[in-house]
Amino acid sequence: MTAFIGFFSEFFADLRAQKMRAFLTMFGIIWGTVTIIVLISFGLGFKKQAMINMHGMGESISVLFPNRTTKPYQGFGIGRQINLTEEAASIIQAKVRDIQSISPEYIGMSTPLRYGNNITSPGITGIYPIYEHMRNIIPAQGGRFIDTLDVAARRRVVVLGNQVKDYLFGDKDAIGKIVYVGQTPFTVVGVMQKKNQNSSYYMRDQDRIFIPAPTYTAMFGTPYITDIVYKASDASRTADVEREVREALGEKYKFDPADMDAMFIWNTTDMDKILLYITVGFTLFLGIIGSFTLGVAGLGVANIMFIVVNERVKEIGVKRAVGARKSTILLQFFAETFMIVGLGAAIGFLLGWGIVAALQLIPVKDYIGTPAISLPVVLSTMSILAAIGLSAGMMPARRAANLDVVECLRD
Repeated sequence: MTAFIGFFSEFFADLRAQKMRAFLTMFGIIWGTVTIIVLISFGLGFKKQAMINMHGMGESISVLFPNRTTKPYQGFGIGRQINLTEEAASIIQAKVRDIQSISPEYIGMSTPLRYGNNITSPGITGIYPIYEHMRNIIPAQGGRFIDTLDVAARRRVVVLGNQVKDYLFGDKDAIGKIVYVGQTPFTVVGVMQKKNQNSSYYMRDQDRIFIPAPTYTAMFGTPYITDIVYKASDASRTADVEREVREALGEKYKFDPADMDAMFIWNTTDMDKILLYITVGFTLFLGIIGSFTLGVAGLGVANIMFIVVNERVKEIGVKRAVGARKSTILLQFFAETFMIVGLGAAIGFLLGWGIVAALQLIPVKDYIGTPAISLPVVLSTMSILAAIGLSAGMMPARRAANLDVVECLRD
């Protein structure tokens, strides 16, 4: 215990005697710690927000769009338009075992929507209740989504995208109000919660309105759906599910399942993987930049410790002459190195935490996310600091331990 107290007293006495040198040495560690904390926190925040934005239109879903054939099949030529009815969704549900949920979708964009003197042209979407959770169309408090009774009775009810609601009603409550789709009155039963969405098809959900699919077909008279949204029960099997979907529809609608253009399928799981690779790479890149900054600081610590060893040659010789072992000298200089790194890191952590907390107040969350100090940030920083301390202390400590006793005393 006495030796432990003596070590600390000697360490802080040396810091007081060489204030400027100690400050410059620790400043590199402080700055490097702040840099790596802020950069990794920023990278993880960006990654998290990017995944949230990507999942704004739904998580692990696929959207199937009928198109034209590009391969001849069973006597049919190329360039034939494939038109799907709601039966296509039933066929997929019956023949593809790994389908968790599925919904046909109708979309029209040429009919005006009116409330009072305010008129807009949203995407009019005919759907079924399951669509709500597949596509993250969550109603704001006080409203609801389309339900099974609306579908069965072909009710003229509508859920507004939040931007559509803001344009028609402003700050006023829209629930229960009557809006006109063309010349047909609809009762507003819900307004979509605002959400982050960085991907979509046709238009963002905030610019759409949602009505029961049977109401849509009765109103517009279209027999053909625009697309089919489905979700596999196991995201890892989305490629197999896509192949089975093409085979099931190819048999019914007479096209080659290998004709990728006959049915375009947007698999968002693949987009998730690509986005994950990009954001992980971005975070790793920021971590490497911060690590280089700490590495330069570690070189500064190593140089200072070499200077300290040269200044204390006589002291080392006396300690060795009275019985101190090489391991004791080695441990002493190792400990001093880690004390410098640890003290600088502690100050750096406090400053980094303050900077990250300040960055959270900047209103850019929807675009670059919110940086936050989390367990991965702390563990990454501590691991790098430990490596820096080990590297910076190894050579000076070994030199001190291997000094010749006689030469030390002669000096």
